[in-house]
Amino acid sequence: MSKGIVVTGFGVICSIGTNADECLDSLLNKRSGIDRIKYLKTVHKDSFKLGEVKMSNQELADQLGLPSSDLHSRTTLLAMVAAKEAITMAKHLNGVKDKTGVVSSTTVGGMDVTENKYLKETTDYSYLYTHSCGDSTKKVAEYIDATTYYTTLNTACSSGTNALIHGARLLKHGILDRVVVGGVDALTMFTLNGFNSLKILDTDYCKPFDAARKGLNLAEGAGYVVLERESEATKSFCKVSGFANANDAHHQTASSPDGKGAYLSMTEALEMSELKTEDIDYINVHGTGTDNNDFSEGTALNRVFGKGNVPSFSSTKSYTGHTLAGAAGIESVFSVLAIVNNVMYPNLNFKTPIEDLDLVPLTEVVKDKEVKNVLSNSFGFGGNNSTVIFSE
Repeated sequence: MSKGIVVTGFGVICSIGTNADECLDSLLNKRSGIDRIKYLKTVHKDSFKLGEVKMSNQELADQLGLPSSDLHSRTTLLAMVAAKEAITMAKHLNGVKDKTGVVSSTTVGGMDVTENKYLKETTDYSYLYTHSCGDSTKKVAEYIDATTYYTTLNTACSSGTNALIHGARLLKHGILDRVVVGGVDALTMFTLNGFNSLKILDTDYCKPFDAARKGLNLAEGAGYVVLERESEATKSFCKVSGFANANDAHHQTASSPDGKGAYLSMTEALEMSELKTEDIDYINVHGTGTDNNDFSEGTALNRVFGKGNVPSFSSTKSYTGHTLAGAAGIESVFSVLAIVNNVMYPNLNFKTPIEDLDLVPLTEVVKDKEVKNVLSNSFGFGGNNSTVIFSE
């Protein structure tokens, strides 16, 4: 078991809410945040549905008490909102000088600013400083006064879980006393066009684990949890009992059809947690809604738990859309909320099981079962597969 690492705070902003309470309310009321494009400037405005945060950059800046949104990328603004909620919940906002750090993940950094400024053909190139993925982490660390250590990770869509793993290790080795971990990504023209070129976007609402799935809905958001050593924490929502990362080295963008990487990350996380497969109450699957991911992950689930014995599971991306580097952080928050509130969330838009897998996700909210252990999967391009287990 991961010795004595606990969650003392959490924060989230995504298409279904601007804080943890709003997101939980949406999850329990089956309210999706995926809709027609409103904020992103793109020629595909009428072609796809996205999971946008329902606030402009200036509204985000105003909420944060910042003078102008022009000084920060949308990625940075989203990260600040979620990180502030998390560190405030942990009762450490302002004056957090004693060995507090930030491990954040992002795939786009300040690309939204670069796109907008470049298209305007400006001669002021100071905006390039915001382009770096590390810029958002630095600004978040400064904003919440957690600058002892900060670093940025990018392993595509598994980034947030790897940020958590790195943060837990920093605590274990005494490098930090507390760490804010998670991820963030804002929507950009680059990501929308890139995923469109891969032909894995659904023009309607995504249908994870459904036989008729056609692809994912891109989205934006941020999610962070605060980790501390249990021996020193003054409060705790749950423990981080296990985690693992495994690379199947199968393909640059596709998961292995036999689910090898996912199988390894889940089994190794279970081994660290010292839990048995039957101890897992709920699985927050990666569940993007693409042909490749859902079949690969489903195959791995059957390998780990046994066909017919897979615990209750669902993909909350059917609510939020796929937030890329933000996904694992957001879904870590949802996993913690599941334990704290003893709830499990439905998989929206599901109708027909995938042939040969015989896996049926939850389709209704479950409130009548104790949730002690939640396993959350996050898989990324390049074979990066990561799993974390939260326990009461």
